[in-house]
Amino acid sequence: RALEIAAAGGHNLLLIGSPGAGKSMLAKRLPSILPELSRPEALETSGIWSVAGLTDPRHPLLTQRPFRSPHHTTSAAALAGGGPLMRPGEISLAHNGVLFLDELPEFHRDVLEALRQPLEDGIVTVARAGGTLRLPAQFQLVCAMNPCKCGWRGHPSGKCTCSDKEVEKYVQKISGPLLDRIDLHVNVPSVEYEAMRRKSKPESSAQVKERVDAARAIQSRRFEGTGIPCNAQMTPPMVGRFCELDARCDALMKAAFERMGLTARSHDRVLRVARTIADLDGAEHIGVEHLSEAIQYRNTDILKG
Repeated sequence: RALEIAAAGGHNLLLIGSPGAGKSMLAKRLPSILPELSRPEALETSGIWSVAGLTDPRHPLLTQRPFRSPHHTTSAAALAGGGPLMRPGEISLAHNGVLFLDELPEFHRDVLEALRQPLEDGIVTVARAGGTLRLPAQFQLVCAMNPCKCGWRGHPSGKCTCSDKEVEKYVQKISGPLLDRIDLHVNVPSVEYEAMRRKSKPESSAQVKERVDAARAIQSRRFEGTGIPCNAQMTPPMVGRFCELDARCDALMKAAFERMGLTARSHDRVLRVARTIADLDGAEHIGVEHLSEAIQYRNTDILKG
C-alpha cells in the first residue's frame, strides 16, 4: 500500500524492518509500478547519463526510469557528483527515477547530509576548485533500514540483544532534517510461514500500475502548464490551494501537529500524501480517511523500536 502511494504521488519512502522481511525486494519492485517516462523526461535523463558515459551507443535514449542503488560505503562526492572531471553523481543519475539507499544508518553522516538540498530543491550544486556544476536531481528517495544494530528488534523470535540506549544510538545516525524530508515511514513486519505457503495468486504489478497511472493522470490535469509532475513536488502555495481541509480534517490535522510535534515541512508533506491518497480514491476533496492514513505514515515512534 505504501509503495502504491509513493509511486502515485512521487513521495519519498523509508522501510523499517528486520532482516528477511522483504524491504530491499519491495524497493526494487517500485519501478514496475511507476508511470512510464515521458519524452522530455527521457531526453533529460539520457543527457545526464550520456555526460557520465553510461548510455549504450546503440540505444542512447533511456526508456525506463533509472533505479540507482549505491553501496553504503559510497562517498559524498560519488553521491553528489564532482571529482576531477566534474561528473554527475548518483543523485543526478537517479533524476526522474529512484535512488535506493539500503542499510541507511550505515552510510556516513556527510553522505546522508548531501541529500538534504537536492531533496528540497530538485537540483544538486557541486562546487569544486575546477568550477561549479549544477545538475537536475528530481529523484524519488527510497530507504531501508533495520530497527536496531542486530536487526531483530520487535521480531517474534525475541532474538534482539540491543538495549534501548543502543537502539537510540543506532537510529540517531539519521538526522532529523533528513527524516523530515521523507514522506512515508513504514514498518515492514516479518513474513509469517502461512503467508509464504499461501497459494492464492497475489495482485500483479500491472494491476497496481493501473491505479497509479489513473492517479497520475488526475495530477497531470491538476498541474497542467505549471511544470509540476506530481503531488510530491507541489509548492507551498499549491498545497494551500489543492489540499484544503474541512472542519473535521482541520481538527484532526491540528491534533496530530501538536501531539506528534510536526514541523511546517512535515505538515505540508502530510497534506501532499493525503492528496495522493484521495487521488487514488478518485476523490475531489481530502477526507478524514485520507488524512488519517497519511498521518499514520509519519509515525516516527517506529524508529525507537
